[in-house]
Amino acid sequence: MSTLALGSEEDDPWESFNRPIFTFNDTLDTYALKPLAQGYQYVTPDPVEDGVSNFFGNLGDVKNLANDLLQGKFEEAGIDTARVLFNSTFGLLGLFDVASKMDLKRSDEDFGQTMGSWGVGSGPYLVLPFFGPSTVRDAFGKLPDTFVEPYRYVSDVPVRNSAYGLNVVQTRAGLLSAEKLITGDKYTFIRNAYLQSREFGVQDGEVEDDF
Repeated sequence: MSTLALGSEEDDPWESFNRPIFTFNDTLDTYALKPLAQGYQYVTPDPVEDGVSNFFGNLGDVKNLANDLLQGKFEEAGIDTARVLFNSTFGLLGLFDVASKMDLKRSDEDFGQTMGSWGVGSGPYLVLPFFGPSTVRDAFGKLPDTFVEPYRYVSDVPVRNSAYGLNVVQTRAGLLSAEKLITGDKYTFIRNAYLQSREFGVQDGEVEDDF
């Protein structure tokens, strides 16, 4: 059994609280966000959709860079710095991911993972309204990450809200194809997948088999 075999009752002592929140989020997604994402994907040409995804990915590299530094990953920090510089210039403000074509691989870091690398335990699984699956540690980690996100520094409210909304819809559209992988109880599947993914991220993929 791998150390990634998480998602037991020990990981989710608050299930009776989490499930109603999950149902609320799932209903909101079914009747609002998913149709928006499907409509967006239907009317948006693939090159445009890729450009939007690349643009927000370039902004996300700033968060990755900040957390690389906090974790002492200086090589990865250098790569993410180069990614931001190349994509923001040659990639036309990030619309084109030229850095990946230069074999500069994107990191995937956030403050929840940073706290995990510092030895902070994840705490129980927690479903947040609107935000979805999390843990106590990851929930607290969301606030520091906002300081390296652009929305905090955009004073024009309509522009800020429009950009944030577009990012949400774009992200949801990118998950449409993954829905067919869900089997069995949806709540349990998503919980286990989230906990396994987070543990994998904190350990940088270096997980050992228990045997």
